Amino acid sequence: MSRILATARTEFLIALRNRWVTIAVVMMVIFSLVLAAAGSAPTGVLGADRLSVTVASLTSLAVYLVPLVALLMSFDGIAGEVERGTLPLVLTYPVSRTELILGKLGAHLGVLALAVAAGYGSAAVAAVATDTRALAGLPALWRLTWTSVLLGAAFLCLGYALSGLARRPAGAAGLAIGLWLGMIVLYDLGLPAAVVADDGGWFTTDLFPRLLVANPADAFRLFNLAASEATAAAAGIGGAAGTIPPVQALMSLMLWPLIALIASVLVFRKVTP
Repeated sequence: MSRILATARTEFLIALRNRWVTIAVVMMVIFSLVLAAAGSAPTGVLGADRLSVTVASLTSLAVYLVPLVALLMSFDGIAGEVERGTLPLVLTYPVSRTELILGKLGAHLGVLALAVAAGYGSAAVAAVATDTRALAGLPALWRLTWTSVLLGAAFLCLGYALSGLARRPAGAAGLAIGLWLGMIVLYDLGLPAAVVADDGGWFTTDLFPRLLVANPADAFRLFNLAASEATAAAAGIGGAAGTIPPVQALMSLMLWPLIALIASVLVFRKVTP
């Protein structure tokens, strides 16, 4: 554990030096405040407090922004070490490859958690300052916070796996962007198109819900929107939140970081300095 913590401390200092902490926090705060201001419009129509409506909007933001920030932090976690020639030196230390991955994950997850807390916290302050009923939405905000960290952990580990496969930062960056486009953008565009083409058939009734839960980003969105008082504020695939048991989405969200971590460790073991 001491070796993991020492690695995490070093990686966190590197993130501070590379301005990743500042960039992540500023991005989350700006986008969260913008959505907090924009999300106040439908409050009266939906009959929900302002913070609950803001949480529904932040859920849509987190689906896109959290995985992107996670992949940008992790895509060169291994490939960067190989290109800079520091991996052979690091491996001479009394630290295993698994401990090295866990240390990197701890540091990057700390940066992501700090950014998420700053962004969501600023949105909560803005909502409570303008609507005293907004305190009722704090449980939803807390749920959104820890599930965002879980979502970020999954994509951090996926980024390490891609980094080990590419072994060069340029290639890892391309794979990371491709993964983000595929899992976050194209996935949600393809599923509704397939549902329309299926016209109420087997795909819509049986396979579609399973495909939604299988994607960590969609599982994150479904879990948060299912318990939200402002589900009506969500559109598209988010509208399926009321038809899929939240426990299934939560299980997917909890399993993905573990599966991705195992994959990244296995890939890293095959990387030669």
